[in-house]
Amino acid sequence: MHSVEGGRRAKPQLWDTDWLMLRGMASAIAPLVARHVKPADVVLDFGCGSMPYRALVEKAGGTYLGADLGGDAAVAISPDGHLQVADATIDMVISIQVLEHVRDIDLYFSEIARVLKDGGLLLLSTHGTWLYHPHPEDHRRWTRTGLVHDIETRSFRVDEIVAIVGPLATTTMIRLTGFAFFLRRIPLLGPFLAGTMAVVMNLRGWLEDWITPESIRMNNGCVYVTQCVKRSA
Repeated sequence: MHSVEGGRRAKPQLWDTDWLMLRGMASAIAPLVARHVKPADVVLDFGCGSMPYRALVEKAGGTYLGADLGGDAAVAISPDGHLQVADATIDMVISIQVLEHVRDIDLYFSEIARVLKDGGLLLLSTHGTWLYHPHPEDHRRWTRTGLVHDIETRSFRVDEIVAIVGPLATTTMIRLTGFAFFLRRIPLLGPFLAGTMAVVMNLRGWLEDWITPESIRMNNGCVYVTQCVKRSA
């Protein structure tokens, strides 16, 4: 299950309902990992889930450590949110689509700052706009300026922020999610009908995003991918 979900996130297919979002995230995350991870670097994936980015880290020569609340993760996260990792031992933290699910974001950022070396990198993404999706909780969404503020008031400097999917295409993805949920319930033909609709609406969403001005997309992203640096103590 984990390997299938991880592969879908890293290489989404046109018939996936969230293809536009996952495609954009993969296109933003892969070059950042390739650019910044050096051989012998230790990279912690905070909230690793199905570990879709493990292959990227290992391809760059880094040592990958998955951290999660349970399951197959190498690093445990305690129920109160603390990482079972020593201070200043991590070169980069990756945390993808986790922040919106975190109840205590002060603790979340303080734990990342604690385990990172001075000058270490944080590669973080979270939602600007999306449907409620508890895993197991879902607490908030961000504007671009709000996200930068919340990061930079918690021991980090944002060096780069990329918006993934603008507002016009996001509405298409949300409608597609609803239609596909209904179609999959139809016996026998449901999955085929849902996949066909996904292809059509994903292509429409791609066109809508292509015609959306960058200035609108940057301030109304479905997802924001950020590259941040830990400030020296």
